[in-house]
Amino acid sequence: MSILIKNGRVITASESYIADVYTEGEQIVAIGKNLNYKADKVIDATNKLVFPGGIDPHVHLDMPFMGTYSSDDYETGTRAALFGGTTMVIDFILQTQGDTLHNALKTWQQKSIGKAIGDYSYHMAVTDFNDDVAKEVVQFIEEEGISSFKTFMAYKGALMIDDGQMVQLMKVVEKHGGLVTVHATNGDMIDSLIAKNRSEGNLSPLYHYLSQPEVTEAEASGRFADMLNYTDCPGYIVHMTCEGALNAIRKATQRNQKVFIETCIQYLLLDASLYEKGFEGAKWVMSPPLREKKDQEALWSGINQGLIQVIGTDHCPFMLEQKKMGINDFSKIPNGHPAIEHRMELLYSEGVDHGKISLTKYVEISSTNAAKIFGMYPRKGTIAIGSDADIVIFDPKKTHTISKETHHMNCDYSGYEGRKVTGKIETVILRGKIAIENNACKLKAGHGQFIARSKTSKTVI
Repeated sequence: MSILIKNGRVITASESYIADVYTEGEQIVAIGKNLNYKADKVIDATNKLVFPGGIDPHVHLDMPFMGTYSSDDYETGTRAALFGGTTMVIDFILQTQGDTLHNALKTWQQKSIGKAIGDYSYHMAVTDFNDDVAKEVVQFIEEEGISSFKTFMAYKGALMIDDGQMVQLMKVVEKHGGLVTVHATNGDMIDSLIAKNRSEGNLSPLYHYLSQPEVTEAEASGRFADMLNYTDCPGYIVHMTCEGALNAIRKATQRNQKVFIETCIQYLLLDASLYEKGFEGAKWVMSPPLREKKDQEALWSGINQGLIQVIGTDHCPFMLEQKKMGINDFSKIPNGHPAIEHRMELLYSEGVDHGKISLTKYVEISSTNAAKIFGMYPRKGTIAIGSDADIVIFDPKKTHTISKETHHMNCDYSGYEGRKVTGKIETVILRGKIAIENNACKLKAGHGQFIARSKTSKTVI
């Protein structure tokens, strides 16, 4: 079909202007004033914002974790993402220790093919690095269109690799044009603090937070940067939460090093006081945990200083009944919370409407930078002729209230219950088709496509 969007304010990572946008098939065909096309559908976007579909590069759909599975699968999760203006997600494949990367890929393909409504790709989490896996890493970059590899510096015995394996992985990835991403926390220190608190009978959700102090993240972030510097590998730190970790990367810039950084919407808006609510604090048990007000200030500053390039969610929802697995022991609470649907609106409301970031910075950190870093630009992440017609039409004045009663995530609570926000997703277009209109999803399971990604450049942004 063809769509003509009239008189909207088009926002990209570098520009803001009033124009019409015409799409045909799956792509953007024309941008200009008073376009004279006969379209199957005409949308009046007067007084509305028109920006590229959001890209959330950090989600966990139908993920096995701590004896259960995250409650959003590829159908419910990508549908909720579309309602929130996110047209593309990148999920994490988890290698089973002792098994191959390709077997893990097959497992995640079974979860996603025929189920995803929005577009998606994968990061490959390497949890058991050896010579055979090294060969697979090259195949993933060269043949599968998967060029980013997740590592864990925590969760020993399940997901963690040691520093020796990390360095060897970095050398292979650097040679073949990939990117290493990391969960940067000091797992040994955290494990010892968890054990100490449990032995002393400190079992409430508050001690999840107290077992992961800022130093555990700051130390690991600096160590990761040092290994990247040694191997000359491009790297990306996921879900950074705190001033100490940010300063570790700021220090790395003094030796002219570039490390890509992602933070998540919850770390910009919520703080650790929520863990003082008794077991209700389990709703916000995630790793790393929520931090302090001073860390929020540091993260917002890091965004405007260009140190932080991407805002994700680490969307990993669990039902309250699943959270109750840890009702008597914080270390058994499944880690994660629901956020995939609200990232774009919360970031606009708190960031743009409150004057913390510009509109162009908003597009840059919610879409464009992720597309560039992860090898999808300019197909994704911008409004330009020839790009995929992934477009959001946004009412910047409309206010609404977030609630579990109205969200579309498969989760029976909201981490933002009752929060009033300014700005509302109105219409979402995915590859030239109406995805969301009049608060209804117009696409079916299976519409989402796997997006193969190109190699990564250290100087992409």
